[in-house]
Amino acid sequence: MARKRTISLQRKKAIYGVLFVTPWLLGFLLLMLIPFIQSLLFSFNKLTLNAEGYSLEFVGLQNYRHIFFVDAWYVRTLNDAVAVMVLDVPLITFFSLFTATLLAQKFRGRMLARAIIFLPVVLASGVIAKLDSGNFLAQMIGSASADVEGNYSGLRSIELRPLLLQAGLSMEIVSYLTGAVDRIYQIISSSGVQILIFLAGLQSISPSLYEAAKIEGATGYESFWKITFPMISPLILTNVVYSIIDSFYDNSLTQMIQDSAFGRLDFGVSAAMSWIYFLVISLILTISTYVISKRVFYYD
Repeated sequence: MARKRTISLQRKKAIYGVLFVTPWLLGFLLLMLIPFIQSLLFSFNKLTLNAEGYSLEFVGLQNYRHIFFVDAWYVRTLNDAVAVMVLDVPLITFFSLFTATLLAQKFRGRMLARAIIFLPVVLASGVIAKLDSGNFLAQMIGSASADVEGNYSGLRSIELRPLLLQAGLSMEIVSYLTGAVDRIYQIISSSGVQILIFLAGLQSISPSLYEAAKIEGATGYESFWKITFPMISPLILTNVVYSIIDSFYDNSLTQMIQDSAFGRLDFGVSAAMSWIYFLVISLILTISTYVISKRVFYYD
């Protein structure tokens, strides 16, 4: 009689992991691989449109030299995009975790609260997303909008900046916090997916862990830092990676790349811009993933 073959748990996880990434892998191989290679080829050539389609003239690193030494706006716009990412990603991650923690609690009107939280995410998917978030927020709260230099936030009526300075905070921290208030609508509308991920992770934590901690006399604060935070730390890594990619998805730099290709028909320079952008994003993701992975706790 043939012996029944069993599969180990680790092997099952490996098989499920391969099945999970298979749709993306097939999509990349069938739809993205050829354009990916072509864009790299275009970045080292001058592309000219003609009756037969296009012709390539090899120019080496000339397109890259043009970006760094001739174009006066690319490097500046790239720096601005990275700066916005550095400012927004921690705020989005913290807000998402804080909001998901509140929504995971059992209280009356929880479904209504979730609907209100996700309303800006729904509104941001249409023409409202094109509105200036600072002016939109000012109209929502009925106060003056922020000035050009960002000296005061949209919540000028409560004098947030002088209040924080009087509390003894440094100018850098005060500017960061008031800037976060200025961009509160943008932060909320960019946190929808992250809130869902955190909410799913919080609901998957076994209640027995909290019951055991409560029996041992742990406070809610201690339970959060000793149980909740370690258990969802893998999701923090996931949301940070998602937020970084999302912040680079549609901004002034991507518009510049599109204008270079389809406005000035300079496809070689546009491809070089895209590859520099891709390498910068890859470097940021690699560093962020490496640093956060050191603190991630995986519960088996």
